Amino acid sequence: MTTSISSFLSPSDVLLDVRSPDKLLLLRDLARHAAPSTGLSSDVIVTELMKREQLGSTGMGGGVAIPHARYLGLKKPFGLVARLKPAVDFEAIDNLPVDLVFVLLVPAAAEGDHLNILAAVSRRMRSREVTQKLRVIQDPNIFYRLIAAEPEKR
Repeated sequence: MTTSISSFLSPSDVLLDVRSPDKLLLLRDLARHAAPSTGLSSDVIVTELMKREQLGSTGMGGGVAIPHARYLGLKKPFGLVARLKPAVDFEAIDNLPVDLVFVLLVPAAAEGDHLNILAAVSRRMRSREVTQKLRVIQDPNIFYRLIAAEPEKR
């Protein structure tokens, strides 16, 4: 079953040209943005994201990172996407800095859903055609429509 990105990402959770000096401060800023929509405190959000980062960077290469974690008390999956200017060192697998970050927060009980959501975002963010367009789009609504679009069936 394919999960639709639009089911957990809203247009108001697209942030363009975010500035941050490093990964920790970036995740703190993004957690502050996510907190009101999720009912979680920004401290809880960033703590769990950093715990996941300590297991291994979520920087998947090609300038993309998908920090993610599971949360007790979270009712439904939540996504937040940010384009960074300038890029930030995320300790990615290819050692390149990251300029596209898709944060995923999922309920602790969502076993299979967590993997489906992560797979949907990963597939979308692995498309070089998509990420090249995301790097130049200036309108957050167009950015949202591109990232949330259903991939074409082959």
